[in-house]
Amino acid sequence: MTRIPGKPKPDRHGTAPPHHPYPPHRSTPHVLDHPHPRLPLTTDDADSLVSAARRAADEQGVRIAVSVLDAGGHLLAFRRDDRAVLIAGETSTRKAFTALQLDAPTADVVDAVQPGGLFHTLPTALDRPLLFIAGGVPVHRDGRLIGAIGIGGGAPEQDHGLANAAIQEVLGG
Repeated sequence: MTRIPGKPKPDRHGTAPPHHPYPPHRSTPHVLDHPHPRLPLTTDDADSLVSAARRAADEQGVRIAVSVLDAGGHLLAFRRDDRAVLIAGETSTRKAFTALQLDAPTADVVDAVQPGGLFHTLPTALDRPLLFIAGGVPVHRDGRLIGAIGIGGGAPEQDHGLANAAIQEVLGG
């Protein structure tokens, strides 16, 4: 049997402790050992954003769906109120995706898709459709895009306000 240099020798039962070709350096703390502001959007962050948005919506008597995406556009958290309109789930996710792709609140780009606007044909040009209705807001940490939140179910201005309120409560900005 050929032994790999640096790999622990098997014991008398033929087993060896797990081998890690690149062991962690103890002089450098592991990135997860402390909350550094450059971490990506976590599932805990996403769950907190959903909870904050739902609390704010309850205060206003609005029934919503909330979607939170990470920087890669992957769904981290989703919740639709039992009494929210069914399409709210789809619109919340598409609003979040649009905000993420353009790194801009969907409320700020509504005019760009009107006839003659800069992005007039963009909503139908992609495999995953964008939705240019207020309620999608990108999420930044330490000046870096880390995800997006989308809210559907209320009036567009309400959805936009709820998304911003959730970000403010959870991430402070």
